[in-house]
Amino acid sequence: MGAFIVWEVLILNCRIDDMRHKEVINVKDGVRLGGVCDLEIDTETARVAAIVIYGRLRCFGLLGREDDIVIRWQDIQVIGDDTILVNYNSLCRTKGPPHGLGSIFGYKY
Repeated sequence: MGAFIVWEVLILNCRIDDMRHKEVINVKDGVRLGGVCDLEIDTETARVAAIVIYGRLRCFGLLGREDDIVIRWQDIQVIGDDTILVNYNSLCRTKGPPHGLGSIFGYKY
């Protein structure tokens, strides 16, 4: 008798609200990147294109935020119950618009 390999196909049914409660961890260095704040959706294919993690506040938000982190859907390795493991390259950061008093006084990041 031959051995058969059975591949499990896991279909993830997850709401956007469920994604917002998950922590994102980079598998390259084990750094906690933050929680999922937003999703980018491709309107032509109706698929999630990326997850967005808003940058941390500077001086309680008075000096704006750090850059947002955008992680492409292809870079997500595992979605668990509480965490999302990603293979994130730090060169993929995007600049968020200035917020708070930093934008009033012309504070540059």
